[in-house]
Amino acid sequence: MAQPADKKFFENLSGSGKAIGVLTSGGDAQGMNAAVRAVVRMGIYVEAKVYFIYEGYQGMVDGGDNIVEVSWESVSSILQVGGTVIGSARCKAFRTREGRLQAACNLIQRGITNLCVIGGDGSLTGANLFRTEWSGLLEELVKNGKIEPAAAKSHSHLNIVGMVGSIDNDFCGTDMTIGTDSALHRIIEVVDAIMTTAQSHQRTFVLEVMGRHCGYLALVSALACGADWVFIPESPPEEGWEDIMCNKLSENRARKKRLNIIIVSEGAIDCHNNPISSERIKDLVVKRLGFDTRVTILGHVQRGGTPSAFDRILASRMGVECVLALLEATPETPACVVSLCGNQAVRLPLMECVQMTQEVQKAMDERRFEDAVRLRGRSFENNLNTYKLLSHKKAVSELPKSNFNVAVLNVGAPAAGMNGAVRSAVRVGITEGHKMFAVNDGFEGFANGQIKEIKWGDVGGWTGQGGSLLGTKRTLPAKYLDKIADQIRANNINALLVIGGFEAFESLLQLAEARTRYEEFCIPMCIVPATISNNVPGTDLSLGADTALNAIMETCDRIKQSASGTKRRVFIIETMGGYCGYLANMGALAAGADAAYIFEEQFDIRELQANVEHLTEKMKTTIQRGLVLRNENCNENYTTDFIYQLYLEEGKGVFDCRKNVLGHMQQGGAPSPFDRNFGTKISAKAVQWISRKLKETYRKGRIFANAEDSVCLLGMRRRNLLFQPVVQLKDETDFKHRIPQEQWWLKLRPLMKILAKYKTSYDISDAGQLEHVHVRRPRDAEAGGI
Repeated sequence: MAQPADKKFFENLSGSGKAIGVLTSGGDAQGMNAAVRAVVRMGIYVEAKVYFIYEGYQGMVDGGDNIVEVSWESVSSILQVGGTVIGSARCKAFRTREGRLQAACNLIQRGITNLCVIGGDGSLTGANLFRTEWSGLLEELVKNGKIEPAAAKSHSHLNIVGMVGSIDNDFCGTDMTIGTDSALHRIIEVVDAIMTTAQSHQRTFVLEVMGRHCGYLALVSALACGADWVFIPESPPEEGWEDIMCNKLSENRARKKRLNIIIVSEGAIDCHNNPISSERIKDLVVKRLGFDTRVTILGHVQRGGTPSAFDRILASRMGVECVLALLEATPETPACVVSLCGNQAVRLPLMECVQMTQEVQKAMDERRFEDAVRLRGRSFENNLNTYKLLSHKKAVSELPKSNFNVAVLNVGAPAAGMNGAVRSAVRVGITEGHKMFAVNDGFEGFANGQIKEIKWGDVGGWTGQGGSLLGTKRTLPAKYLDKIADQIRANNINALLVIGGFEAFESLLQLAEARTRYEEFCIPMCIVPATISNNVPGTDLSLGADTALNAIMETCDRIKQSASGTKRRVFIIETMGGYCGYLANMGALAAGADAAYIFEEQFDIRELQANVEHLTEKMKTTIQRGLVLRNENCNENYTTDFIYQLYLEEGKGVFDCRKNVLGHMQQGGAPSPFDRNFGTKISAKAVQWISRKLKETYRKGRIFANAEDSVCLLGMRRRNLLFQPVVQLKDETDFKHRIPQEQWWLKLRPLMKILAKYKTSYDISDAGQLEHVHVRRPRDAEAGGI
């Protein structure tokens, strides 16, 4: 197939003759193994030699069996394993020049001049120092007779690319570090379990989470579970916090709330930089309020367990990007770190990121806490602002009076995170001075008058609940337009927030088109995309897709494990998603599948045959199992049964076959931390947009909004959250198949194939650009992003 002239592919980036060393250093983090696997397989794919450096820098200094060339199969079955299989250790020797001299000698002996370092800021700073000293170290080795001058000349510069593996998410320049999402999964699992027992006994629980210098885990888990109070080092409580906190806890109990959750970062401090411990908080609550209070310190539980789908995909993307960066590096290229910005993989100068990370600590030491929050990045700042908005109910006298009524409803199939989004919308709306109304059972319920006012306390505890507590239906409004217009008029509804999937998009298109006939629909309307299929135009991610992806991945892990005893078995797994292949493709990437059949990339019997042959070859290696995912509507003739029968027949004597249809288990379960957090933040942003539109369109005592931009979808596009008029999104939509015409994740499809050992083309047009760390001004937080 001819490649487009305007696109850049990596085939011309050969790794032949190059050697790449990969090491993990510092504290371990879930997802490190996925990153190691991606580096090894991508490195071998481009014909480079790849070496494991065991035990971090200690192994580099010690040499010998600690630096070993690896094969494709060396990284089989490590994707789902937590921690790091190549070990990590603190190394005093590498801090000395003698240690680094020995490390350089060990690398030169194996021809390694490309290093992929997975660790925190300390590990990456050490790598950069090693790089700057490299030529001097080689001169010394030549002088001491340890290496030949020719070897020094042919290995004259060292390329360094870093990936940040840290559960604390304490590295500036990236929205998420490898391991953070998995650590949040562990925390939220514990919080959800604790909430049930706390409710039974009317207890207060103080939970201490990791984060010595960064409060990200505490802040996001507080946002994700609706905690009563959170203590983080970047934003200490104001003077007299003890009284304020105790008043809030007793007010919550007075409102019939049976439990209190307080989350404390291990590095929490007060505004004078004095530590605030979990025991101190417990003693305070017991002494002042007499509440039955318990402390739970999560400790190393947060580092353990299997990586989440987000971390596996993030680490796989970063690992591949890391190899590309090493292949493109020149002696002039500064050491870089591969980062995540919104939904984009970017490369940033390593030392710029390290310096900004150090600036945060300096700001905290100097008690410039507003600067510390700003330097952490817009994602952190938005988290903090949203938490403050949702956690504290203002007195009625403090609220602005808007006299506007805003209705919230769910449309389409249920998706995890919908309830958190409703909670966020209701509370932000009340804070903005609006009267909030809940509509049950979508537009059908709207037409039947199932509308009632919903108050602050009514949505307490909704964040962690799956499904849709408001009730949701797929019914579109077209056949109920008269009745819906009557209900809008009768309840004086001034704005609509619709949380749902493709049906929500179609519904608002219908209401927008009906404005010429019904003046009642001339009100601001906004969609928060929520569907496990992730098929809504105008957004890269929809609420619920992450939870579904984790459900698919966990099932695939169990299925793969069941094959470990049987050997020579291939599993065909059918996923949901309608015509959208997002779940099948990303599930395959997260589970380490051999193939994924999707509607967006048509396939024929020849490709099916090639996949069978590929698996037949695989069975000759030590990896004697296969995993194939199929999107439910990928092809009307090549059904799951057909593919199963084909594999069974063609694999006869080599492997046997089993099939699984995952079905509605993908829609169920408690929302993942990502979906809780994402839903909470985008819903809050949507209500703030509605408030602005209400003010703009209020004329002569009433709302009249008929412009295109008064009916919008709030979606995440690459790096920003954008409000896009639904009418403009029509041109980007394939209505027959209910999918966007262009989908970002298709660019990751070759990545999945490469990691499964298929030859393919990988478009790297977006890669290769070294960017700079953006130091934001105080007002930049409002520009968008999550």
